[in-house]
Amino acid sequence: MDLRHWPLYGLRLRTPRLELRLPGPELLDELASVAARGVHDPDRMPFSVAWTDGEPDEVARAVFQHVLGTVAGWSVRDWTLSLAVLHEGEVVGRQDLMGGEFGVRRQVETGSWLGLAHQGQGLGTEMRAAALHLAFAGLGARYAVSAAMTDNLRSLGVSRRLGYADDGLDTDVVRGAPVTLRRLRLDRAGWEAHRSVDVSVEGLDACRAQFGV
Repeated sequence: MDLRHWPLYGLRLRTPRLELRLPGPELLDELASVAARGVHDPDRMPFSVAWTDGEPDEVARAVFQHVLGTVAGWSVRDWTLSLAVLHEGEVVGRQDLMGGEFGVRRQVETGSWLGLAHQGQGLGTEMRAAALHLAFAGLGARYAVSAAMTDNLRSLGVSRRLGYADDGLDTDVVRGAPVTLRRLRLDRAGWEAHRSVDVSVEGLDACRAQFGV
């Protein structure tokens, strides 16, 4: 897609099994449907923002609005790149990459989810590796940070495999109750030492200025 005024729609991240891209309306509708079919056991909430609480149609609309909101609210000082993740041409989840004052701080944050049917195949590691490659190799990041509840072993396992180091604990409120978050931090040296996924990037030059670099 060649959109002169919003070239982020032409950005592509590719790994051996995945393609990540900013979804247009049709792809976004598919992404919303994946979320509506379930992302986690409803008895536990792995997200600080409980966006998956609700009926399937409500969850789907929340996904639609989130992604459209990231486009509408984008600025070089505060951006969220919300990418649909495709496996063998099928939408399986979403990978977000966030930067606040990135041009100065050179730090990003990640967040993601996979549909229940697509978990347990190593796709979570591969899609975050793609986002980290964009951040470090493509945009010149110095650090990437993440956080997960201390009982979210899958998310913490992805972080460990990719080289993140512990960065302390934090407390949040989820569903009206306190939860403990483990903060994690990855520097460039750690990223380089743990690179194990081949990633290619297409279309970055056209939208580099939108990231503030």
